[in-house]
Amino acid sequence: MAKNEKPVLKWYDPFFLAIVPPIAALLIKGYLLSCRKSTVVGEAEANEAFSAAGNRAVYVTWHQRMSYHFHYFGSRHVIMMISQSRDGEYASRVAALLGFKNVRGSSTRGGTMATRQLIRGIRQGGSAGILADGPLGPARVAKIGSVILARETGAPIIPVLWGADRCWILDTWDQYLIPKPFARIAIRFEKPIWVPAKASREELEKYRLVLEKELNDGTRWCDQYFGVERPWRKRVSR
Repeated sequence: MAKNEKPVLKWYDPFFLAIVPPIAALLIKGYLLSCRKSTVVGEAEANEAFSAAGNRAVYVTWHQRMSYHFHYFGSRHVIMMISQSRDGEYASRVAALLGFKNVRGSSTRGGTMATRQLIRGIRQGGSAGILADGPLGPARVAKIGSVILARETGAPIIPVLWGADRCWILDTWDQYLIPKPFARIAIRFEKPIWVPAKASREELEKYRLVLEKELNDGTRWCDQYFGVERPWRKRVSR
């Protein structure tokens, strides 16, 4: 967020901002800690790429698979992009309490400045967390932003997905998943993707397609580990 830009808050927001984020963060931590990891695949190769890049990475997942990562990646202190809206102010404070760093911006407001801050943060030794199809889709179609971040920073893209044996499926554009209490979780890191610093626009598109395939393959594997592939398009009423 530019230094002179702040979200427009209601008169009562300072009070709720002092109370709601700590409570929300505590509930999220406790809730997700109840889930048990059944298997983690590909983490060794992902960690090798992370180390080779000077402890930097661009971690990428689908918007649908965001919820468990609030727990799994909080300890890695990854940098997230969060909107400059009033809701974003609440979200940024919850994210900070969960262990994440953040830059403020979105595709509609402050995105260019936030992207520059994100690039700077990675170059200085940080890692980014990106939702490939967020915030509004279309579902499971990777956008090119994470590929550009990888080219500009030299950090590898590391796709990481999860699936659960029991979860709630929300009626959203991507059928957002939330694992149920004490669910078993399968996590899969796909092969790191290195994007050359001199990659052309056409080459960036090829890497975007590779990323999209890896994310979809990993998602399918995590679901099939528990025997059922989860829906990922909003239900259409007939």
